[in-house]
Amino acid sequence: MINLKTFEVWFVTGSQNLYGEETLKQVAAHSQELAKGLDASGNIPVRVVYKPTVKSTQEIYDTLVAANTAENVIGVIAWMHTFSPAKMWIRGLAALKKPLLHLHTQFNRDIPWNSIDMDFMNLNQSAHGDREFGFMVSRMRKNRKVVVGHWQDPEVEKQIGDWSRAAAGWHDWQGAKIARFGDNMRFVAVTDGDKVEAELQFGFSVNSYGIGDLVAIINEVSHTEIKEQIAVYNAEYTVADDLKEGGERYASVYEAARIEVALRKFLVDGGFVGFSDTFEDLHGMVQLPGLAVQRLLAEGYGFAGEGDWKTAALVRAFKVMGAGLAGGNGFMEDYTYHFDPNNELVLGSHMLEIDASLAATKPSLEVHPLGIGGKADPARLVFNVAGGAALNASIIDVGNRFRMIVNEVEAVEVENELPKLPVARVLWKPLPDMKTGCAAWIYAGGAHHTAYSQNLSAEIIQDFAEMAGIEFIRIGKNTTIDSIKNELRWNDASFK
Repeated sequence: MINLKTFEVWFVTGSQNLYGEETLKQVAAHSQELAKGLDASGNIPVRVVYKPTVKSTQEIYDTLVAANTAENVIGVIAWMHTFSPAKMWIRGLAALKKPLLHLHTQFNRDIPWNSIDMDFMNLNQSAHGDREFGFMVSRMRKNRKVVVGHWQDPEVEKQIGDWSRAAAGWHDWQGAKIARFGDNMRFVAVTDGDKVEAELQFGFSVNSYGIGDLVAIINEVSHTEIKEQIAVYNAEYTVADDLKEGGERYASVYEAARIEVALRKFLVDGGFVGFSDTFEDLHGMVQLPGLAVQRLLAEGYGFAGEGDWKTAALVRAFKVMGAGLAGGNGFMEDYTYHFDPNNELVLGSHMLEIDASLAATKPSLEVHPLGIGGKADPARLVFNVAGGAALNASIIDVGNRFRMIVNEVEAVEVENELPKLPVARVLWKPLPDMKTGCAAWIYAGGAHHTAYSQNLSAEIIQDFAEMAGIEFIRIGKNTTIDSIKNELRWNDASFK
């Protein structure tokens, strides 16, 4: 269970000693009330913690360095209630390693027309105090999120909340471990990449483990553990009689449960938050780990097939960012197309491993031949994914940098029975339309594997990409082929 309330963002207000003790008392009181209000907002999933007003170079530096070292702090919100000379901020901003949000607000919503005087003006100087601060952050070429509006405006709260979700995902990547069973699927390019550069850029590590390391644990799983796991399946899913104990295909479910128990133990004992495998390297396993992967994804682990460690890490980040929101986040693949000119669709699926948290209704536990991988018939959950707004995202390695690509889509209800397709699946319409959306994705170099989200916005993913310092490409309702080609050219020039 991912609980974002264990994370904090610090609310830091800038001022200076010029204004005297009484004004600074008012600044502190207003800042405390503002931080308390944001902390209580249902739009912000993390804690917002007030910090004392910073009025000097040393106070700023000490506060921001303390934020760096506080383990549960995922970012800093800065606000200039009065004028805070920005040269005071240079040392602290240079030291700050965590995401920064600049809140351009003021304590009062309205100008008090009948009573406003110079005392009021001297106290409420955000309109130009924040511009002074903003200049320095821009001058230092430091990434940050700027949110403008009154702090009690629900839209402002939502923007802060969305940014905090991105910051939580970024925080989770720092020191995270992704296990890669075997290597990349042979000769496949887009799922591979520079793991050393990824650790430098993103903070997570990817290391390979022989499938024998997992098989050794599989062989040690007890009958009691397997029976307990199967009891969970019978309680949570629709299970045919021949898959229950004594049934003709019970052995397949028994083996799937054995794999799940072992795989979870491997991940927990190793402190991993995500993993990948490839069906070309599962020697010693009786069946491909479909059911186990689907259930571990639903628990919050990241996963992608065929050795795709980048997508596995991205799925994990999506899990963290989307915690507590309706809808799910999971591994996805563009599988096949419906080119009806009146109803063009993408069918998304994978061999076995679509995330159980995406299911629109109670999944069915089934066992069928796979036709690939050369293993025994594997167990898997079969279901349709619900319709509604969603997005697909991909991180690719383009040689001199990483690129995040997002395509906003509209998922539609699966109306056909699909009796001979025993896998989880979803149908969607790419925005702005099938031809433009697919062509733009291909021009951008997007992978066939994605992280699929039902509850995250492109803006959240953009905030996350900016925290990571990587390129971001958004394909949505306003995208044209000319615009996407130009953006890619400009980005190439910028990153050179």
